[in-house]
Amino acid sequence: MDAMSALALALGASWASGLNLYATTLVLGSLGALGVVDLPTDLEVLETPPVLITAGVLYALEFFADKIPGIDSLNDALHTFIRIPAGALLAMGSVSDVAEPWQVAAALLLGGVVSASTHAAKMGSRAIINTSPEPFSNWFASIFEDIIVVVGLLLALFKPTLFLIWMAVFGLFLLWVLPKLWRGLKTLWQRVQAFQQDQRSGGTGSALARAFSGAPPSTAQSKSQPPAPRP
Repeated sequence: MDAMSALALALGASWASGLNLYATTLVLGSLGALGVVDLPTDLEVLETPPVLITAGVLYALEFFADKIPGIDSLNDALHTFIRIPAGALLAMGSVSDVAEPWQVAAALLLGGVVSASTHAAKMGSRAIINTSPEPFSNWFASIFEDIIVVVGLLLALFKPTLFLIWMAVFGLFLLWVLPKLWRGLKTLWQRVQAFQQDQRSGGTGSALARAFSGAPPSTAQSKSQPPAPRP
């Protein structure tokens, strides 16, 4: 594996891990076990049956959890401590055969940054999608993520130059979308706080309406105002 292929695999593995670590493990491990690709020495462990079986079971569990609003966000929060370090380790293992020690360390850091970025984009977009009352947008997002994981890894393995171009475009997309997701999450948090404030005031039904419509919360002062005098 040459340097460009190793770099593409490092970026591809860490990028895909931020979206779905278990699908990433299954794709790389299965292709290696079937002899379709020769994985770097440090990634050959992905080809072993115990790893493939474990990844398959965990992928099946996450496949269903990822399509239930609320549960998917909880799953993403828990996987913050799994996807990011795993993406960093996969990136390091991808270049270990062709890189100098300092380059391996750089790949470890770069892989962590890439997997953290894709994980943040996934987690933020899912939290906003969950405000939709219907479940279909959630299902579509989950299936779309699985598809692009497979497509991205295949490009990284067989068309590394094309994948590196894709990663450059994706990096620009992240620079554009992450601030918007942050503002959306702040707005969502403000609505949740408004709902809690109205609920403490005793207006649960109106609180729900205001929280999801973005209307300002009612205050105790406005409720205690005396009626206007009759003319």
